[in-house]
Amino acid sequence: MADVRRIKKVWKAKPTVEGAGVRLKRVFGNHEVPQLDPFLLLDDFRSNDPAEYVRGFPWHPHRGIETITYVLAGDVEHGDSLGNRGVISSGDVQWMTAGSGIIHQEMPKGDREGRMWGFQLWANLPARHKMMDPRYREVKRDDIPEATTAEGATVRVVCGRSLACAARCARS
Repeated sequence: MADVRRIKKVWKAKPTVEGAGVRLKRVFGNHEVPQLDPFLLLDDFRSNDPAEYVRGFPWHPHRGIETITYVLAGDVEHGDSLGNRGVISSGDVQWMTAGSGIIHQEMPKGDREGRMWGFQLWANLPARHKMMDPRYREVKRDDIPEATTAEGATVRVVCGRSLACAARCARS
């Protein structure tokens, strides 16, 4: 049986404006960071109004971190200074490892109903990886293993392992 952990602290997400005027909720990313190492920031972007997100996140730099973006509804077009381009859509996950540095943009497009939902987590890279070459890894919805627990919860394993998925999910 797994060890049970107690909840140590609860934070309430705060409305924030980022990029060129995108309204989102910052779950953590300031004074909470020392308690959450290696995680630096968690943003929840959720809107049914394109005016709140369509201006996006124009060209900006990152270095020494990795961003993990999970899109729940809508599309996000991205591009970078190395010529990489792509779209992450509903159910897709993207890891962008900034490493030694990259300039990129993320431009939310929403879906047919105008919804744009997802979240982005920033992770601090270990010192030995901070100067690595930048890279992307996109994982499309259909390539993410999924299982249902005995209690009926659906588990999508985007990184690592899950007891619910251990025997039923093949990782590529």
